[in-house]
Amino acid sequence: MCIRDRNITMATYKKKESKSKNKGFDSSTKDSTTAEVFESLDVNASRTEQTVAKYQNYIIGFVGLAVILVLGYLGYENFILQPKSQEANNELFTAQNYFNQALNSNENSDSLFLLSLNGGEGKYGFLDIIKNYSGTNAANISLYSAGMAYYNLNDFEKSIDHLNDFNSEDEILNALALGVIGDSFAELNQLNDALDSYRDAANSSSNKFSSPKFLLKAGNVATLLKRKSEALKYYKKIKADYPKSIESSLIDIQIGKNSL
Repeated sequence: MCIRDRNITMATYKKKESKSKNKGFDSSTKDSTTAEVFESLDVNASRTEQTVAKYQNYIIGFVGLAVILVLGYLGYENFILQPKSQEANNELFTAQNYFNQALNSNENSDSLFLLSLNGGEGKYGFLDIIKNYSGTNAANISLYSAGMAYYNLNDFEKSIDHLNDFNSEDEILNALALGVIGDSFAELNQLNDALDSYRDAANSSSNKFSSPKFLLKAGNVATLLKRKSEALKYYKKIKADYPKSIESSLIDIQIGKNSL
């Protein structure tokens, strides 16, 4: 942050000149003045005590409110949020188990994806976890998994809705979510939206696992949209940044086509 120089003019305190003493000043006047000074001090002290007494209740009330707020937050954290998160994690285990089975199944994957969404065996599915445990990590993970489940069920609009609400500090998970949003838009034939999502997915995390994959998809969609120069940019970036990736070995023909 740039801090600008400022010419600060500081006020100089000027000491007042002492008044000349009156040589004719007698002791009676001195005693009278001293009495007035002490009387003034007593009055000022009394006023100070009144002021403190006046605002003491406000001060005590403010401090009390601050203590209540702190204790309330700690109580919420310890007695509401933590138990709620534990309950959500317990529910998530069953839903995620259905989801994993669906990914590894060749026959009844649709029914397993539906169980992961709606629940089974007396346990919540992703949708109930999202609804009843909002704000927990389990609810956030459920948004991601629900989006993936809906994609596999060809319900692309719901897939987009849930993945858009998902948020993670993990760059690769965020990239994967954006990539599936792109896939969903592509399935809906919304190619411009798909291209935006693929580009965001590629840029959100520079890693050899997801970045070349989504750069390739961005290039392919740009080619379909007749945006050859943009497609060529994505393909060349794969060659330059990820030369050992599988995608790098697949794009020589595409580079040739878009270079014409």
